[in-house]
Amino acid sequence: MRLCVVPRDSSALPLFERSIMKIYFLLFSTLLSGLLSPLIADDAANRERVHRITLEEYEATLKFWAQRHPELLQLDRPEESASGLGIHLLKITDPNVADDLKQVVLVTSLHGGPERSGTTTVLHFVEWLLSDAEEARETRRKQIVLIMPINHPEAFFRTDRFLNAENIDPYTGGGPQHWDLQKLQYKSLDKAPEVKAVLGVIDRWMPDVHADMHGTGLQEYPLEKLGDRTRYQGQIMFEVTGSAYSNYALRPWDWRVTEAMIRAGEAAGFPSDRFEADGQRSFHGPVMNPIADRTWRGQPNFYTAQYGYAKFHTMVSAFEVGWEQSGVARLRGLLRIGNHRWQDEPHEGYPVDRVKSFVGHFVTSYGSTPGDRRPSRVELWQKQGRFTQAILYPQTDGRDTYFVATSAAAAEALTKDIDEFLAGVANRADVNADGFQKLVRSGPEVLLAVDKGRPGDQQISPIEYGIGFRLRLPYRNPTIDAVKLNGNTLNQSATNGWQSWFANGYMQVQVNLPPELAAKRDLFMISCEYTPDVVRRIGWTPPQPVLDQLKR
Repeated sequence: MRLCVVPRDSSALPLFERSIMKIYFLLFSTLLSGLLSPLIADDAANRERVHRITLEEYEATLKFWAQRHPELLQLDRPEESASGLGIHLLKITDPNVADDLKQVVLVTSLHGGPERSGTTTVLHFVEWLLSDAEEARETRRKQIVLIMPINHPEAFFRTDRFLNAENIDPYTGGGPQHWDLQKLQYKSLDKAPEVKAVLGVIDRWMPDVHADMHGTGLQEYPLEKLGDRTRYQGQIMFEVTGSAYSNYALRPWDWRVTEAMIRAGEAAGFPSDRFEADGQRSFHGPVMNPIADRTWRGQPNFYTAQYGYAKFHTMVSAFEVGWEQSGVARLRGLLRIGNHRWQDEPHEGYPVDRVKSFVGHFVTSYGSTPGDRRPSRVELWQKQGRFTQAILYPQTDGRDTYFVATSAAAAEALTKDIDEFLAGVANRADVNADGFQKLVRSGPEVLLAVDKGRPGDQQISPIEYGIGFRLRLPYRNPTIDAVKLNGNTLNQSATNGWQSWFANGYMQVQVNLPPELAAKRDLFMISCEYTPDVVRRIGWTPPQPVLDQLKR
């Protein structure tokens, strides 16, 4: 824009005076324009520039960090791009605390070519995590943080495009044609080293959480129009937390985790969109096609970051970042969860240990440390699809049940008919038949509600790493009279028996069965008998005048 000063109408003035006025206004405009020109944004030479990181600067910075913090940072190069550019991995943690005591978090920027603020957020985050800030030190003590700042170096340093040399976008993996989801295998490893690097890290570390950072993008500019737009200050984007508009399945399963990240961003001064909640729309599905214009625009897809979820029950989350300060604040909000005990869980760490559920009952991982629970969680997650579950039904106040069969043979005993069910378990050596039959017969339930596991060609191997079961009693302080496994009374124990605590409105009852016990069983029939601490009545009686009238 050019500043112009327009005088009042001077057509009636003498020629000499008009000439003097023109000279005066020209001088004034020139002077004023000179004073204001640093503030005027139309002159490209005066725009503030974003520093564009070079490959040399990036790799020198990684080496600098590794040399400055050799005790905290381990630098690795698991893969390289088709043209030989390094794909790097940073492991940051406190070596004075055993790795088995820590959660594992993976941070990537799978769109970190043209979407540059996602990657620069990760670099800012590395600086914070290596700092002496108290929360950074706490995070290093309690977590292993794996960071892949630039997953797609060709895009970041050379092309500003999503696709690699084989036309594969590492973020999506190139689409469903490149995935075998039945075998959980990526079929194009030789064409996508960017994907191969991430999957290799996930397979090795089985992370509890995977956060993928996205941001302001240059991909919308055609290459011929990109020009100097790679460096101008002021490009922003609408920030969102926890998911992606193109794939609403790419999100934490617990909306409270998303809210914790959003609150951390808001505390730093940055708002976030809440997807379908802000849009006030229901999710879409195939049967909803006739009313597609009234449902949320997002669709479920399978992207690279979800590999960890599918294989290891990793909690995934995507971020859209307009400003790095916002991205770092929200990412810190996520990692803060791993440093503390989550709402209704018995341990510090992320809420990732429930692997199967049925009517408010859960199969959980076993172990007192993250290093113990991680292999248990992975084993149970990979087997749980074939578990059959059941409860006595309708449910009855004062007692709760949860039956889980981990083999096809044991599943045959879990039938809807109670008589058939009791006959099927009566001769099992691991069942106290008399005690269990008395328990079942003493209640008013008339059937088993059964959730059949999917069939498989091979027998499920015995449980190797232990197993847990979670029941939730709808009272604050009930008296727990007995917790039993297959009719046998369990002791109160956090390692071999049961434990309880109040959280989220429930008395949580957790049964913990160690590897040596779990490996010998394929049928786990948990029962909990309790006395409520308050008496609750149901039913409704019409007003007395109505009753009196009906008596006449």
